Amino acid sequence: MEEKNIHNNLITKLISLFLRLKFGKLHWSVKYFYRDTYYCDIIQWKYFIRDYFIKKPYKVISFNGEFTPDLAFVIPFAYWHFKNGTLLKTEGARFTKEMYFFSPNHEEVYHDRTNEANYNYETPRILYSHNYNMKKWEKVPFKAHFKNDVYVFEKPAIMIANRYNTEWNGPPISYFSKEILAYMIELLQEKYTLIYNRPIAKNITSDSSEVYDLGEYNWLRETYPDVILMEDLYLENKIGANNYNHFQMLVYANIDRFISTHGGTGCLACCFEGTNILLSKKGLEAYFGCFKTLYPKLSGTKVYHAKTDEELKMYISEAYLN
Repeated sequence: MEEKNIHNNLITKLISLFLRLKFGKLHWSVKYFYRDTYYCDIIQWKYFIRDYFIKKPYKVISFNGEFTPDLAFVIPFAYWHFKNGTLLKTEGARFTKEMYFFSPNHEEVYHDRTNEANYNYETPRILYSHNYNMKKWEKVPFKAHFKNDVYVFEKPAIMIANRYNTEWNGPPISYFSKEILAYMIELLQEKYTLIYNRPIAKNITSDSSEVYDLGEYNWLRETYPDVILMEDLYLENKIGANNYNHFQMLVYANIDRFISTHGGTGCLACCFEGTNILLSKKGLEAYFGCFKTLYPKLSGTKVYHAKTDEELKMYISEAYLN
């Protein structure tokens, strides 16, 4: 173990030297993600023979980090191994079996997701990267797999995917307030069927953030009764979904237009093609170009990144009304 640690420390020091020569002095908040990019690539070298020549099932992929890296890196990594013939087994958090629908053997072995588990260097990337040209990464056909004849709506549908939880151990930042929701609904309800989604805590796997109550459900039912609430659809569960994650994917698969928020909420909406207007007011995603490179890569989605409520309004008019 000590010898392995010495070896790993030597690799990270060499990478750090390379980064200094190639990029100059990087800010402390981003430099480790540059380093982690190269470290993840180097880790994969030891599997070269098994992945490209032997090509027999051996790979066990285990992950209980946050929802976004699971969708963006780990599941596409597992899907690559599935198509390559090298996937043996996958392990994940609660409510992930359907997300890994292609896995020959998926077990939900983790009760919670943790931030510490994001730093799994056996995966293609760690949270952020300056280079999303990833090897051993394959776009997952979520839309084709989950598309169904149950959740079909009279008018073209827009999914409004919201969240209201702590961000970076502080208060909510990127979310749709009641005022913004009212603006969107009144602008779009004549032309579209509007579906609203903000999962409540009991229906999702907990991570490092705390889910708050925006108090919008009863307000929406009373003020905008034509807006369809995902919570109400899930109570009916006409399609027999196994859990809320499964249910979300079944509904999302039938929709081509999304308005979403920062984090896993926006990332999930990018997995089903079409168009996604994504509100993200803070985060390294903008610095690393996630909304221009990684998120569109997930399914070919056209992503509009709104940094403010005013930009959100502008993009809604541009994408869904003009």
